[in-house]
This record gives sequence, C-alpha cells and structure tokens, in this order.
Amino acid sequence: MEPQQPDVILATRTALSQASALAVQYSFSIVGALVLLCAGWLIARLLHNWAYAGLKRVHGIDETLARFFSNIIRYALLVLVFVTVLGQFGVQTASIIAALGAAGLAVGLALQGTLQNIAAGIMLLVLRPFRVGESIETSSVTGTIREIGLFATELVDSDGVYRLAPNSTLWNTPVRNFSRLPTRKHDLAISVGADQDIDDSMQRLLDIARGNDNVLTNPAPAVFISELAGDGATVTLRYWVSTPNWWATTRSMLKRVKDEFAVKPQADAQPDDQTEENRGDDPGPLDP
Repeated sequence: MEPQQPDVILATRTALSQASALAVQYSFSIVGALVLLCAGWLIARLLHNWAYAGLKRVHGIDETLARFFSNIIRYALLVLVFVTVLGQFGVQTASIIAALGAAGLAVGLALQGTLQNIAAGIMLLVLRPFRVGESIETSSVTGTIREIGLFATELVDSDGVYRLAPNSTLWNTPVRNFSRLPTRKHDLAISVGADQDIDDSMQRLLDIARGNDNVLTNPAPAVFISELAGDGATVTLRYWVSTPNWWATTRSMLKRVKDEFAVKPQADAQPDDQTEENRGDDPGPLDP
C-alpha cells in the first residue's frame, strides 16, 4: 500500500495543476467574454440612438421607419457580438453563421407574405403617397388614413367604419389622394332649354361663383357649353376651391344654383369630383 501513496499524491498534484491551468485559461476567456458582451451592448445601444437621431433629422423619414432601421442595426450588432463571444471559447462560429443563415432563409420563405407587407410598408413610409389624415381611394379600399404601420395601414371610411388594409394591397395599386394638393376643381352642370337665354344663364352661373368667398379667383371660374342635347344645351360652371373647403363649398354651390334656377343641377360626370364623402350624394340631372 505504501508504494501507491506517492502515485496518488502525484496524480492529485497533476490534476490540481491542470485544473488551475484550465481555471486561469478559462477565467481570462470568461472575463474577456463578459467585457466583450458589456462593450457590445453599450456600443449597440449608442449606435441605435445615433442612427435613430440621424434618421429623425432626415426629411421625409417617418418615426416608425426610423425606429425600424435603428433596431435592425442594434440587433445585428448584438448577434455579431454573441457570435464573437462564442469564438472566445473555441466554438466554430462558421457553422453557427451558416445555421443562422439557413434559419433566416427558412423564416423568410415561411413569412413571405408578411415580409412583402413590410417591404411595402417601408416604401409607403419613404415615398409617402399618403399621410395620416389624408383621404384616399384605391381599387380595394377608400377612407381617411389613421395610421401607417410596417405591416398594415389603418383607415376610417366615410361611415365611421374602421378598416385595416395590408400594405402590399396599397402599394401595388394606383392611389387617388384627395387631400394632397392645396386646391381642387369642381364642375357644376345644368341643362338649359331652347326657351331660355343661354348667355343669361352663363352669366348668372358666373355671378354665383364670384359671389362665393371660398371660390378661388386664380384660376378664375369659367362657364362653357359642355354638351348639346336636342334644342337645349348643357352649361358647365368650372371653379376651383381650396381642398379643406371643397366639400362645404360644393354643397353650398349646388344649393345656390338650385335656388337660382329652380332646378336640380346635374351630377358631376368627372371622376375626380367624386370623393369618398360625396359619392352617391350628388343630385341627378333634371330637365327644367
């Protein structure tokens, strides 16, 4: 038994020396990993704040878009730091990067429709075909913009009904924006019979337009014969109004012309005068 004691002592000393060497080696790796994690976290946060502040100063960049891009920068840097920390412990990072790439591809294929909405949302936020508070019309939805998100856009129609439209449906279709330009045109048409003085009717229409304070003088209102119908004719008054006053002004002008001529004016035939608010509300034509 006595000869075995030096062997046990020697093995113990060897194990202790190896354990101390491993402790020293991995302690430096652990300390380095902790330092790298803390530094990476701080740098990622600083870059996130810097990118967000920089994007906010860019004209036309929405806050949602600024947060989206700044978060991408932050999380991409955090992933890079995490992979670097694993490399400190001898982990083969090439396989991890390949696995992350494969996982990202699989997620992208599985969420193809969602990613399409995100891409469309980014384009809508960058190019701004419409903004919050503007009234639009597309082939699939009509209403006033309430919020533009990365996945979908919220609208409220003229009946006060909430609508949620995927961004891809708004990006891939023509959009009519009724609120973007400062002024809008309105054509108001009436039928003038053969027994009526057409010149007098045209002058009376001009006087009605000039007597309305909301009708713009530049461009000036104009009256012209737009159509011949048998012995009579259709006379059209064309005038321009500021966009915020368009609805109220056109309704008051219809009422004023009706009272003046004691007939109901013809409904506008031009598509640019039919908004989501007055579609179906314009009175139809009546012969005098």
